[in-house]
Amino acid sequence: MKPKIIFWFLIVCVISPPLCAQQNQKLDSILMHYSEKNEKLDSLVKVSEKKLNDTIKVNALARLYNTFLYNSPALAERFARKELLVSEQINFPTGLAMANYHLGAYFQNAGENDSARSYLKKSSAIYKEAQKAKNYAGVLNSMASIDFSEGKYDAAIEKYDEALLIYKETSMYQYAIAQGDRANIYISKGYYKIALEETLEALKVLDTVNDKPWRAADAHRQVGYIEFLRENYNNALDYFRKAAKVYTEQKDNVYLSKIHQDIGNTFFYLKKYDSAISHLQIGLVLAKENGISDNEGNALSTLGKVFTKKEHYSKALEYQHEALKIHSANNFKTNILATQNDIGNTHLQMLQPAKALPFLTNTIESATGKGPINELKNAHKYRFEAYKELGQFSKAIEDQLNFQNLKDSIFNEKSAQQIEEIRTIYETEKKEQQIAIQEQEITVLEQEASIGKLQKLLMGIGLLLSFIGFYAIRQKMKRGALEKDKVEAELEFKKKELTTHALNIARKNEVLETVKQKAASLKLESNNSGYTDLIRTINFDQQDDRNWENFSQYFEQVHKDFSANIKKKYPEITSNELRLLALLKMNLSSKEIASILNISAEGIKKARYRLRKKLDLSTEDSLQDLVLSL
Repeated sequence: MKPKIIFWFLIVCVISPPLCAQQNQKLDSILMHYSEKNEKLDSLVKVSEKKLNDTIKVNALARLYNTFLYNSPALAERFARKELLVSEQINFPTGLAMANYHLGAYFQNAGENDSARSYLKKSSAIYKEAQKAKNYAGVLNSMASIDFSEGKYDAAIEKYDEALLIYKETSMYQYAIAQGDRANIYISKGYYKIALEETLEALKVLDTVNDKPWRAADAHRQVGYIEFLRENYNNALDYFRKAAKVYTEQKDNVYLSKIHQDIGNTFFYLKKYDSAISHLQIGLVLAKENGISDNEGNALSTLGKVFTKKEHYSKALEYQHEALKIHSANNFKTNILATQNDIGNTHLQMLQPAKALPFLTNTIESATGKGPINELKNAHKYRFEAYKELGQFSKAIEDQLNFQNLKDSIFNEKSAQQIEEIRTIYETEKKEQQIAIQEQEITVLEQEASIGKLQKLLMGIGLLLSFIGFYAIRQKMKRGALEKDKVEAELEFKKKELTTHALNIARKNEVLETVKQKAASLKLESNNSGYTDLIRTINFDQQDDRNWENFSQYFEQVHKDFSANIKKKYPEITSNELRLLALLKMNLSSKEIASILNISAEGIKKARYRLRKKLDLSTEDSLQDLVLSL
């Protein structure tokens, strides 16, 4: 039986229990096959073909491992260890690598990451030495997923990057899968723009894979989730619905449960509560039918929030308490805290602050210093309202201060994430451009090496001097063309680098301006002098001339002597006007120029008007055309 068929039977058993009897017959057949092979092998110990049969035995053990990994993990581990033992006995490297990989996957599923990592490292070393690149990349993916689960995001991205380089040459399908996995890390880091671009790129490939439509559906769901996080709720719904269509066609009730909850949650944020209830109830029914307790608890929690908004408080509490019971039984800590907050909020809406307090206090005690900061923030916010209604104003003020501090912390963290994401985008683009230059250089070197060999060969066989001279001239022309291409590639790279640098300055200034406006608002609310220092620091950074010095260096490499020629032709041009001319030369928009120079859009209009007068341009003359011609 082929491995993919065994795996299919395993999936069917997980999703559709009534078909398990049929699967068990297949498994019995596999076991009998394995037993028969074992007997044959034992009888052929002294035969010269023993190694071939032992190899078959290793492969049979591998198939058995794959069959039992998810429905009987302990049995799967036994087969993997037997697979490892036999591979060691016959010195079968591929079997050793595969067995170590299987044991690594077993321990990874069991949550024993240290053991999993140990076996996976052994597997990767063997595959790498054997130059089995695709298998090596698969092991890298597993190791990256362990790093991801432990919050080691940079280490995980590094492994995915290495795997992606291999998949780019061997399998675009696997490349797309790994790219989607890497996008998940960017989601966790809060880099939604990068995550969206990665997932959309993966989706282009996965949409063409007709025999695995669920892969594209998963990617559609991931794009929807990213758009949801970016608060583009209508876009999120479009992608969620595309995924739901495929899950329905595939009769994948597990993911249908998840996607209906995604859609219901999105409708909740769109304040379309009846639509939210409809989808959440479908998701709840599917979760119960398929025994997916986390989905069931999440659906109940969201239904509770919907009914709170609809002011059906008794129904909301019924759902919320049922959700809390499920989350507690499964020890889903974040979900427990969120649901306790929801119950507290529902009691507040019912004007029952005393009943809200125990739930909110429990969240604060559980989350302070170690829990999710967003739930801790919400708990302080709700408890402030409760204490205020109860007339316990000193406690209320303390909660309000804690809420404000946590809110500021979350805001600062998001701002830092935005700036870090800009830096990551810039470095990625720069790395890609450098790779393009390197590839061009390699081509030139290969051509030069080829030319050198041909010249030696021609000289060795004594061809006529005139022919050699003609050939050398021709090759020199080719080399000159290649070198010209290299120079053009370098110039193009510098142009892209210049544009990227300018746009990054603009993005950075936009983020800093947002932070400054928020700080100014908070200063008015709290009258805290610390915000004044923050605003002063931001102003200093926005006006930092070092940004322009770095930009000028890039600009002069692309547009040599531009500033000198301008000053020579128009001696009255000021340094600020020279900066404006340089940005116009790059064909940037007025909005981008305004962000880089840190002035308003109206300020840009006035600056352009003054510049036109100084350059003696009439109303019919184009300032942009003049600058581009300089």
